[in-house]
Amino acid sequence: MSSEKTPEQRNQEQLTTEMGLIIHGGNAKSLFFEATCAAKKGDFEQAYQKLKEADEELLNAHQTQTQILTQEAAGHPIEVHLLTTHSQDHLMNALTFRELAE
Repeated sequence: MSSEKTPEQRNQEQLTTEMGLIIHGGNAKSLFFEATCAAKKGDFEQAYQKLKEADEELLNAHQTQTQILTQEAAGHPIEVHLLTTHSQDHLMNALTFRELAE
């Protein structure tokens, strides 16, 4: 019995990974924005809490991205399509918001 994954299984795994990037990247971006809003109001305790939560989401997003990069480096490239690009865009936006929030 072969342990090879079918194309459908690989596509499903890729979709799950990309959705994880979108979810965690989007959550991080929103939390960084909330931190910025809290800081503007002078609520630095809330701002720091939101930064901490956002960094946890960002870590999850980076771990997800690392899975993709590791797969690619192991000689198993993924098919790049709009959702792939969109997921990377979410991560990059979160990183930008992090810089602004800090």
